[in-house]
Amino acid sequence: MDDILARARRVRLAIFDVDGVLTDGSLYLSDSGEEMKAFNTQDGLGMKMLQSSGVELAIITGRSSRCVELRAKNLGVSLLFQGASDKLVVYRDLIASLGLAPEDTAYMGDDLVDLPVMRRCGFAFAVPDAPDTVRRHAHYVTRRQGGRGAVREACEFLMQMQDKFDAQLAGYL
Repeated sequence: MDDILARARRVRLAIFDVDGVLTDGSLYLSDSGEEMKAFNTQDGLGMKMLQSSGVELAIITGRSSRCVELRAKNLGVSLLFQGASDKLVVYRDLIASLGLAPEDTAYMGDDLVDLPVMRRCGFAFAVPDAPDTVRRHAHYVTRRQGGRGAVREACEFLMQMQDKFDAQLAGYL
């Protein structure tokens, strides 16, 4: 537990995958080919609270979608990287540009394409329906599913480990 606490306390940047993490992984395609996704509002509030607590947010996803761009903008996430065929390259460039060490970062993923980043970041989250291999490389597996509160759970976990949750909660009490 001490290792988990120490890892979580170092996090200054939390990075999230989209499909299967910020969404339930379903892809909705209209007849015209437009892609739609459903996002959880509680996840969004968790991200805003985490950001307000001093942790920067980023999204790295292999797909490209206008709805992800709109959601990131709505959440105030300016570090958005879509169409990332190699998430590790994007991750390394991102942390270098921010002057962060891998130990200063958390990443939340749900599938094999997320493993290269999960294995190098300081704190790796996975969702419960991720493949066994992915869950084995996570420091924390959420109880909630992707797109169903998993991101909120991860955000609250980090804030609690950094003793910042009560301050964020105070504004609602």
